Order: sequence, then C-alpha cells, then structure tokens
Amino acid sequence: MADTLIDEVKIERQKKTAVIDCDVHVTMKSGDMWFQYLAEEWHDYHRTIGGRGRIGSAYPRAVPNAARHDAWPPSGPPGSDLEFLRAQLLDEWDMDYGILTPLIGVGGQQNLRYAEAMGRAVNDWQADAWLGREPRLRGSVIVPYENGELAAAEIDRMGDHPGFVQVLLVVRTMEPLGNRKYWKMYEAAVRNGFPIAIHFGGTGAGPITGAGKPSHYIEDHGGMPTAFQAQVTSLVYEGVFEAFPDLKVVLIEGGFAWMSALMWRLDNCYQKLKVELSHLKRLPSEYVRDHFWISTQPMEEPPQREYFFQMMDHMDMNDKLMFATDYPHWDFDAPDVALPSGMDKDVRRNILAENARALYQLA
Repeated sequence: MADTLIDEVKIERQKKTAVIDCDVHVTMKSGDMWFQYLAEEWHDYHRTIGGRGRIGSAYPRAVPNAARHDAWPPSGPPGSDLEFLRAQLLDEWDMDYGILTPLIGVGGQQNLRYAEAMGRAVNDWQADAWLGREPRLRGSVIVPYENGELAAAEIDRMGDHPGFVQVLLVVRTMEPLGNRKYWKMYEAAVRNGFPIAIHFGGTGAGPITGAGKPSHYIEDHGGMPTAFQAQVTSLVYEGVFEAFPDLKVVLIEGGFAWMSALMWRLDNCYQKLKVELSHLKRLPSEYVRDHFWISTQPMEEPPQREYFFQMMDHMDMNDKLMFATDYPHWDFDAPDVALPSGMDKDVRRNILAENARALYQLA
C-alpha cells in the first residue's frame, strides 16, 4: 500500500514542473511580535536599548524594504503575511516547497547574549507563525554565529524540529568562515544534518570592499560576490572540509559565474604554495565541487546564450545549482523565465527542484 502511494506521488510530480524556492524572505508583521517570542528577561532591554549591530549600507530608498511594488500585503511589510505569501508565491507558481531565509540581523549583534535570545525568538516565531501553518515551508535556523558555542547550542536546540533544513549566516562575517572560532558551529550542523547557508549581506569587521569604503550602494550591491569568493577560499584553504567531511555549504544570492575562475585560481595557487596547506588532501576545486551548493538568484545573463552554457560547463556543478526567487525582493526571479531556453530538460528539472529536494531531504 505504501509503495502504491509513493508511485502515485511520483506520477503526480511528473505531470507538472516541480519548483522549490531556496530563498524566501519573511519578517515579523510588527515590532510588537518580538514580545510573543523573546524571553521575558529581554523585554525591557529590547524596548529601551535594542540592537547594537555594525553599521553598513541600507537598502536603496528608491525601493522600500528592497521589495517588489506588488509584494506589500494589506497590512505589515513585505514577507510578513502568510496568506498573502501563499497566494503570491506558493500557489501562484505551484511550488512544492519554499525555504525561509529571514534576514533579521541576529548574527551582527554586538551583544552576544542578546543575539542568543534574538535567535531563539526568531526560530520559535518561524516554527509557530510559518512552519506550523504551511506544510510547504521549511525554515533556516538563525544563530549568533560570531560565537561558535552559542551557535552550536541553538543548532542543537532546533535539531529535532522537522521543519528546519539549514543554518543561515550572512556572507560578511567578522572573520573569514574558515577561522576555528566557527568550527563548533560546523560540528553542530553536521551532527544535526544541517547544511550551512551563507546569504548576501552583512558588514563584517572592516570596509565592505577589498579596496575600502564605497561611495554608493550600487558598489556594495554589485561587489558582494567578492565576499562569497573570500569565504569559499577560506573554507577550503583552512581545511574545514577535511575536519568536517560531511559538511555542506549553500551560497545564496551571490551569483555563480565567478566560481569556475575561482576554482582555477585556487588550484593554481595550491600547486605553487601548498607547503602552507599540508592538511589538504585534494585539489581545492575538488572540495568546492563536493561541498558547495549555489542558488540561481541573481543569475548572470551573458549577452550570448551559448556563453551561459559554456559557463555551466566550466563549473561542472549542474547537480549543485538550486533555484531561488528572492521573494519578495525587487530582483525577484520567476520560475518560468529565470533559466535560459535551450537548457537540457533534465538539468532544468534538477535546478528547479530536484537538487534542492535531494540536499534538504524533501519528499
């Protein structure tokens, strides 16, 4: 009987183009919602002191909340209303699943005890307000990632919840992510079967570009992939994947056209300077291909379609690309137009849903 049911599910899935969205941004409807989930001992602190994050670029004021103009629900900011999101995203595109990626600034808090409390609140809110009310949604564990022990404790707290599928960081951290201060977090992620997801954003410890502080938001936005490159380099060269061979890393909203060139460069440097890296047992590019998954949004669009397919051939990571819309943000990618025409149908199907289904162990 069970086998028959499984076969019926497979048949139904084959009748439509399955879609799994790996980057769905949600936020609280109002500031008062914090008090439903934040531990009571932090209520006065939240009212009177509040967050002390590191100062960085805000979203462009020409695009409030960085949102599509049509993504504002009847009340509250974009991404705060489940019914509205369900209709505009999940139902509109007949999605199998959406992975929540709340960017609420927990990891950037200077007060780590407050960050710990905020992370617990955000995760309990996800579980209650979203995952408990919509079976197609899955959550990301939000942690105070600048402290490995605190992050590990929150990962272990949420590890048994069936609705959470990954741990979420932002790409500009205080130290490169290969630093050993983060290793307890990776150990906990592996222990609980969670990938580490690294999303666009953050301010880090110094200037947000490799050449200093930019004058314009567009320099910040357009230059973000360099932060992703730095994190890939750090994770590989520091030997994180030798220490944690089962660790999986998801790169979200950082593009991917740069990946093949980075792999060539890492391999070339390794051949010349590997006296520093006796802990590595394989070429850097092999670690990249085995341990990294990448979201499609924003997807580079070369002037000639064949250039895109050449880029994919150079990467040789078709089984690691996963579709994302970035809902409800202004640069939303719709499932029916995001991937170029002429793509192999099996590759398209895997990018739209099956790669994510396998990584996150979704039905």
